[in-house]
Amino acid sequence: MKTVILVLSILIFPGIINAQSPDSLPKNLYVNSAERLLATDGKFMIGGYGEIHYNQPLNATSFNNGKLDVHRMVMLLGYNFSRRVQFITEIEYEHVKEVFVEQAFLQFKVNNYLNVRAGLVLIPMGILNEYHEPTAFNGVERPFIDNIISPTTWREIGLGVNGNIIGVSLKYQAYIVNGFGSYNGKAMLNGSNGLRKGRQKGANSFINAPNFAGKIEYYGLRGLNIGLSGYFGKTQTTLYNGIDKSDKNAIRIADSSVVGVSMLGMDVRYNVKGFQFRGQFYYSSLANTFQYNLFTAESGDRPNDLGSAMMGYYVEAGYNVFRVIEGLKSALVPFVRYEEFNTHQAVTESLEKDPAYKQNVITAGLTWTVVKGAVVKTDVQFLRSGTENKFAKIFNAGIGVMF
Repeated sequence: MKTVILVLSILIFPGIINAQSPDSLPKNLYVNSAERLLATDGKFMIGGYGEIHYNQPLNATSFNNGKLDVHRMVMLLGYNFSRRVQFITEIEYEHVKEVFVEQAFLQFKVNNYLNVRAGLVLIPMGILNEYHEPTAFNGVERPFIDNIISPTTWREIGLGVNGNIIGVSLKYQAYIVNGFGSYNGKAMLNGSNGLRKGRQKGANSFINAPNFAGKIEYYGLRGLNIGLSGYFGKTQTTLYNGIDKSDKNAIRIADSSVVGVSMLGMDVRYNVKGFQFRGQFYYSSLANTFQYNLFTAESGDRPNDLGSAMMGYYVEAGYNVFRVIEGLKSALVPFVRYEEFNTHQAVTESLEKDPAYKQNVITAGLTWTVVKGAVVKTDVQFLRSGTENKFAKIFNAGIGVMF
């Protein structure tokens, strides 16, 4: 039904849609660094972001070293081949030693409300996977559910369409992409890390079956943005490579290394009179985990422990206390965020739930936007798993920039 509405909207409203720069769009229609570059005139485009962190565990019974880290420095480069054909890439240096390509896509503008995109693309799931610049979220570190349940930064090679239908306040994305890896000679998925180690990141990726990823955002009410996202398909395995199609036993073994993934996400952002509210919810249903866990067992009596469902959510509230100072461009936002996640939300009958995989986190802190594009952050996080009675505590501080 949503697809029908989207298609009708594209057919009915093209006459009232005009191309707009990011700064002229409604404040509750969000754009990330890549989208801002795509709206830039000129041939060559450049942007970037980065963050430096200090993390200090707080333990009442022992001393613990803190960690200082140039967590990431990122450069975005773009080129306009013509008014319709554009290229964007995002190159990231992490921890001063690791290099990743987080985006690299060619986009063809069909008209003001329809673009075709191909290459290494961000999976449009939730908020943070697309809006992960340090100035875009509160807290020094990214929320835990965006590392465990929806593994930011999650990107795959694919092809699809995206656009913004201003007349009906809808932003949409739909892609056919390569999926998570599940087996490359060893298990890539388990209960501890969820799907995170299955990200192929466009690096010598292998593919057996395509997956679908899509999202719709509605921003028709002042200050409010609501997103609904979905990801559906099967994981990829190296075991299908070279199999004789008539060898049923080999096919059965290869099938045991594949997991079906159905992930749904919902996110809400609402800003009113200095107050900021946001929330995310993810639910992932995983199929064939019984066979997968047996096949990827470390030994005959110790199967893998990938759950058959994972769930995570957070709610967050903040307030800009500098709002009362007229004309001040700076913002100071005290905030608090509560999140809960469980990679063993459900398990097959042969597997016992591990209470350590159910965790909750409280993060309370300050975000000072010195000027647009430059932030100073500090917070304290309280973490507890289902096996612990007390919260572990971590103090974080950091700076972040985006341009």
